[in-house]
Amino acid sequence: MAFDDIFKYIGEFGPYQRRTLLLLSLPGIIVAFHRLAGVFLHAKVEHRCQLPFEGPNSTYRIDEQSLNASYPRDGEKWSSCEVFPLNYSNWYTDEEISVNGTIKCSSWVYDKSTYDSSIVSEFNLVCDNVWLRATADALFMLGDVLGALIFGDLSDRYGRKPIFFTSLVLQIAAGLLGSFAPEYISYVIARMVIGATTDGVFLIIYVIGMELVAPKKRLLAGMHFILMFSLGYVLLTAIAFFVRDWRMLQIAVTLPASLFLCYWWVIPESPRWLITKGKVDEARSLLLKVAKWNKVNIPESTMEDILQPQNQDYKSSVFDLLRWPNMRKNSLILFYIWFVNSCTYYGLSWNTSNLAGNAYIIFVIAGAVEFPANILILLTLNRWGRKIIQSGSLIIGGVALLLTLAVPVDMTWLTIMFVMIGKMAITASFTTIYMFSAELFPTVVRNVGIGASATCARIGGMMAPYINLLGNSAPPVTFGALTFTAGLLALILPETLGKTLPDTIEEGEQFGKKTSAPDTTYYDNKAFSPP
Repeated sequence: MAFDDIFKYIGEFGPYQRRTLLLLSLPGIIVAFHRLAGVFLHAKVEHRCQLPFEGPNSTYRIDEQSLNASYPRDGEKWSSCEVFPLNYSNWYTDEEISVNGTIKCSSWVYDKSTYDSSIVSEFNLVCDNVWLRATADALFMLGDVLGALIFGDLSDRYGRKPIFFTSLVLQIAAGLLGSFAPEYISYVIARMVIGATTDGVFLIIYVIGMELVAPKKRLLAGMHFILMFSLGYVLLTAIAFFVRDWRMLQIAVTLPASLFLCYWWVIPESPRWLITKGKVDEARSLLLKVAKWNKVNIPESTMEDILQPQNQDYKSSVFDLLRWPNMRKNSLILFYIWFVNSCTYYGLSWNTSNLAGNAYIIFVIAGAVEFPANILILLTLNRWGRKIIQSGSLIIGGVALLLTLAVPVDMTWLTIMFVMIGKMAITASFTTIYMFSAELFPTVVRNVGIGASATCARIGGMMAPYINLLGNSAPPVTFGALTFTAGLLALILPETLGKTLPDTIEEGEQFGKKTSAPDTTYYDNKAFSPP
């Protein structure tokens, strides 16, 4: 008997599952804090070159006469990276003066009207060093990649629960150490560790939650985690609005995680993991507890069948996804969609401070649009199908973002509206791709397929901050082009709603083909038969 058969006896989505899912999803708020806090921690701050006679407490605004006399023009604005040496020749040498008669700044004065401080103003990540700001976000996502590899493997070896708490403690420690970082290098190392632990926290509790409910209830269960992440997105705005010093903000988004240390006595280990590791007594005790909460009884014969260790001998690899033409086509398209989803989602989220208008209002709107997007998915995904929603959301988002190119300069509200439509659409796409991928990858390679997809997503997240360096209008257009092409490619994928899903590699290769007869030109049946 398969493990999923047990839900007919203990309840598919009973009181125990609902209570546990609510508790498990709450740490998603903290994960959202850390993944999106870079918008404020790394906030772009208006700046100008510090003039030789100015002290460390000089204010950003100076009179227009001093601006004209001291700074060259950079388009319609005064340069924030160079000054004229004419009136300050006693402070400079001839070697410092460039061919166009200007001097590069070595220190700056920052505008503190919106942010008291950010790492940009504290570590001078401007002008020639502006790429370091993007690198801080990219390294955070690199930590995310490492976390998925490290904590995913550890949770399979030693259990979901102990690795969740290990990740949580590391996250708190790295978050507090990062707030005291004296320079850029130690700060980004701390942020890398935080990035790694967000996977150790979020993915592990997500897996526990999914393994506690029946398959047909997993869309509803997954929404618990997605909506809590969106709630964290919105709540971060309020915290950042009142805490405008980056060091205090880092502490403020870190300390709430300590509340979840009490979960050691509250949340269960995954019953599926306990069975696969032969921990029969613990699994029995947990399943009986679930049944008691849900006010049902498990027949003893059923319990004995379920507690039989599952066959774990077959070892799949990413090459199983790429060896056969139909699976290769589907896998590569899914990898690209994951890449685009993450690149666009985090790119638009991190780019809100570069849009014209109040940074806090724009950020909270970008978070708020996730709620209708996810509710729409919950209501339609099992009615309209995965393919039409996956493709449709990407195409709509891509068109909306591409339209920002045609918006007149003085109509910034229209640009923001198109960007928010794109943000809503990419949120819907991101939610859909989790289920779509899980259904398209055959059972024997599902874990490796989702793992490879998630890796592609994190590579997209690493690229997003560098795309945001391209300028005010270029990022939305770039994200729009990526999203639109992903939507077109999604049309090639087969629909999975209402279909018998593939278990073996052979079934995966035949899934979605017009003919059901195996094509022995590409493979032999033996290759598709895991032990």
